Amino acid sequence: MQFQIRQKKRGAECIYKTLYLSKTLVSRINCIASDNSTSFNNIVISMIESCPNEE
Repeated sequence: MQFQIRQKKRGAECIYKTLYLSKTLVSRINCIASDNSTSFNNIVISMIESCPNEE
């Protein structure tokens, strides 16, 4: 099942984390973000949030 791109959430308490990603992966995520008129960050969060649902 493909992940669903989430709507941007405002007002939620957030923290910063650092991830080290390959250039290839960043390029692929940037393409997905561009195709969906959203941000790199929103795509990564959408992917992460969909993982627990893949059981």
